[in-house]
Amino acid sequence: MAGVCVGIAGFGYLATRDMVGSVLFAFALLGVVHYQLKLYTGTAGFIRKGEVGYLLQVLAGNILGCLAVALLTRASAMPMQESAQAVLAARLDVGPLRGGLLSIGCGFIMTTAVTFARKGSYLPLLFGVPLFIVCGFPHCVADAFYYLAAPFDYWQANCGPILVFYLSIVLGNFVGCNFYRWVMGNTGE
Repeated sequence: MAGVCVGIAGFGYLATRDMVGSVLFAFALLGVVHYQLKLYTGTAGFIRKGEVGYLLQVLAGNILGCLAVALLTRASAMPMQESAQAVLAARLDVGPLRGGLLSIGCGFIMTTAVTFARKGSYLPLLFGVPLFIVCGFPHCVADAFYYLAAPFDYWQANCGPILVFYLSIVLGNFVGCNFYRWVMGNTGE
C-alpha cells in the first residue's frame, strides 16, 4: 500500500511536473505515516541488524504497489508515459555514481521527516518531500513508479543502465536513511 500511495502522488507529479506537483507529492508520505505503512525510505533508517532481508521485502512490495498505479498511466488521457520517460531520461543523464550520491540526501530527509512524525510533528513531512524533489534527490520508490510508467520500448532500449542506476539509488537512499545512526550513534529509535 505504501507503493500505491507513492504511485498516486507520482501520478499527480507527472501531471504537473512543477512545484505544485512537488508539494502534492507529500500526500504519499502523509498517507504512509498515517496508515503506518512500510515504505523503504521510512523503514531503512530504523531497521536492526539482520533485518536487511525484511527491508528488501518492503522494497519489493513498494515496487508492486507502484506497478499497480503505473499501469493506470496507460489509461490516462494526459501524456503520463512521456512525462515519466522525461524523468527517467533525466535520471539516466545524471549517471549512477552521481545519482547514488544525490539519493543520500533523499534518504536523510525522509528519515528526518519520519523521525519527527513519530514524535507527533508532521510539518517536516510537508516540507521534506518537496525539498528532496526540488533538490533532484532520487527516491527509489518514487523512481520505481516513474520507471514503470515509462513506455515499454524506452525500458527495453535502456534496461541495463536503468537497473544499474536504480541499484545505486537504493543503496544511496539506504546510506542517507542511516546517516544519523552512523555519524551520531543510535538515535534512540
